Amino acid sequence: MKKLLVTGSSGLIGSEVCKYFSAEGWEIHGVDNNQRAVFFGPQGDTRWNQKRLMQELKSFYHHELDIRDRSGVLNLVAEVKPDAVVHTAAQPSHDRAAAIPFEDFDTNAVGTMNLLEAVRQAVPEAPFAHMSTNKVYGDAPNALPLVERETRWDYADEAHVHGIAESFTIDQSKHSLFGASKVASDIMVQEYGRYFGMPTCCLRGGCLTGPHHSGVELHGFLSYLIKCNLEGRKYKVFGYKGKQVRDNIHSLDVARFIHEFISAPRCGEVYNIGGGKANSCSILEAFRLAERFSGKEMVYQYVAQNRIGDHICYYSDLRKMRKHYPSWNISISLEETVHQIVQAWQSRDPVDVA
Repeated sequence: MKKLLVTGSSGLIGSEVCKYFSAEGWEIHGVDNNQRAVFFGPQGDTRWNQKRLMQELKSFYHHELDIRDRSGVLNLVAEVKPDAVVHTAAQPSHDRAAAIPFEDFDTNAVGTMNLLEAVRQAVPEAPFAHMSTNKVYGDAPNALPLVERETRWDYADEAHVHGIAESFTIDQSKHSLFGASKVASDIMVQEYGRYFGMPTCCLRGGCLTGPHHSGVELHGFLSYLIKCNLEGRKYKVFGYKGKQVRDNIHSLDVARFIHEFISAPRCGEVYNIGGGKANSCSILEAFRLAERFSGKEMVYQYVAQNRIGDHICYYSDLRKMRKHYPSWNISISLEETVHQIVQAWQSRDPVDVA
């Protein structure tokens, strides 16, 4: 039986990857220490997801380990000797990073380095998929010519009609400390591929989402927005008239792409993994989607000051992914994704908020 090591296994993408590969017959080794609850408080707690995996998946082994623990990571990888590694553990909020800069860098950059070196020493042939972020581009996409439409911003130049490609610059832009720490990990993953010939890839995610997301205000845009809608909680819109655009990809489609990469890996690759233009929406448009599936009116407050380094418009150009892995494509629409998130919050948080 093949063995998969997944860091951040109790999180959105990590848990989806665990479930997907378990169904494919893999033995799963999940690494998670519920650090999300430390970063975001009780609302970010993922123990419920850990318990779900332990109850539902065959051949699932949980390892309570912090990826900043270098000797612990080295020992675990040497012991398990996985056939593939999926690295999703991170401090994921660009706003939160400014308050905890050392924890952010140690988790995102140093933690990734610990894992890369552990894999190089024990199983250098194992495919290594790293969840990076579109924040490696900083706010450079904001410098592109934009057009304002009724409910969203969009790119004015036909050159970007498909979205942001992997060749887009990461230099001379404001990233947030989170974006900078993820740049460090992103480049290191590429370098281990190019320098050592290891099969590695960086997946520069847009808005990764799905029904198993513990969305909070500082991270998890669509999940948190829907939670606010269901609870009648006031959602804060930060700047850009609520017309800022994000592309949303269901966690299952992320897991499907990771499976494609592991099946036919490349060395030091980079992919912008998101929903693409078809699965993009502005905050205003997300309000309407949430209302359609919940039956509740969105309550929100507009704050004129935008978040530092926030994208005005961002959606991923998926053409490179489709070219390298032609059997992969988006399989879950934005509407179906929203529907699933609404149902998940309703079943997980059954408080009458009518």
